[in-house]
Amino acid sequence: MAKSIRRRLFAALAGFAVLLCVCYTGLALVIAYVTEDMLVQRLLEREAAAIIQRLQQQGDLSPSGSDLITVYGRYLDLPQVVREQVPPTAPRAEVFTTTGQHYHVLALDIVADGQRQRCYLLADVAPVLVVSRLAQEVGGVVLGVALALIGLALLLAYWLARRLVLPLQRLAREARALTAGSAVHFSERDRPDEIGFLARRLETTFAELQAVLRREHAFARDVSHELRTPLTLMHNTLALAEAQPLTAQGQAQLRHGVDDMRATIELLFALAQAEQLPGDLVELRGCMEQCLLRLLEEWAWDASLLALDLPERLEVAGNPQLVMLLINNCLANALFHGGPVCRISIAFAQGSLHIVNTVPAGQPRRVQGFAHGQNLLLRLAQAMAWEIAFHPGESAYRVVIVPVPAQ
Repeated sequence: MAKSIRRRLFAALAGFAVLLCVCYTGLALVIAYVTEDMLVQRLLEREAAAIIQRLQQQGDLSPSGSDLITVYGRYLDLPQVVREQVPPTAPRAEVFTTTGQHYHVLALDIVADGQRQRCYLLADVAPVLVVSRLAQEVGGVVLGVALALIGLALLLAYWLARRLVLPLQRLAREARALTAGSAVHFSERDRPDEIGFLARRLETTFAELQAVLRREHAFARDVSHELRTPLTLMHNTLALAEAQPLTAQGQAQLRHGVDDMRATIELLFALAQAEQLPGDLVELRGCMEQCLLRLLEEWAWDASLLALDLPERLEVAGNPQLVMLLINNCLANALFHGGPVCRISIAFAQGSLHIVNTVPAGQPRRVQGFAHGQNLLLRLAQAMAWEIAFHPGESAYRVVIVPVPAQ
């Protein structure tokens, strides 16, 4: 495509240059011939004025004083070759012959002895023609100069076509060399013209497309990893229910599996749309209170086991939906692994939010896809440019979240 554009541009520039050269050459020839004819006509008119003046002074039609102009008193006195091409009523004419003569004829109406008659001035201008003789003498030189100028114009057209299309060719090569996951950078992006604008738009479009592909791959991978564990637990529980009635523990496992899947799906969709969600100021204390109220309703947890130490207003930069998902998942994980009698401490100090839950001694380890859960929470925080760290211990589990402060 780049070569096609280059060839078309070269053809357009070369054709324009050749057309311009031919047009100016033709125009110059037309001007030269017109100027030559106007000069001959001007000589005839001056001679006609001189003849009329002599007629008024002397009373007879005297011959011309120029060796190029002949005065004829009658139409029949004109040479036969002239009469064949010029009718008697024509006021002026130009006659071309095959014998080398080139005539200009001017009809002159005069009054002699009280009678009106027409005489004719015939000029044989072949000896004084300049343009035809110039073409014969220096025509080769003029033709050579014209061909040289056309060649120079073609070279200039080739250079301009190559120079103008080169940035587009480079842009096309760089776009063709892009692969999935590679860094997107076009060398023409800093140009101040339309090519620079096109390069910047392509760079942004390619980057957005790669980001969409990364989110799609991550979504497919996360669905495969995160939903496999709760689906397996639910499948096993239902398989056991076919042999014996479903116990309260089995019902709880099914309920927790469904809740886990719901929370995971919400988190996955939020991560898939993270770059499309607008950022805003978020009141973190209000989000924390809403999450705690939801936690008390769903888990039947004793609120007296909560220690809350937050400022009256705590504004941070983030997305409300992502913030709610992050806090909900952190608190749900704390209750799931700490049990219904665990103590939860939430405090904000030195720009960091600390969520600490106790782990009762001797409690058997509860199985949940927590390794994948940590990975999802880490990605959820990174989507808002936050930081999150997990610090497991024998008696307590601490999560530290560093939000972006409000500007």
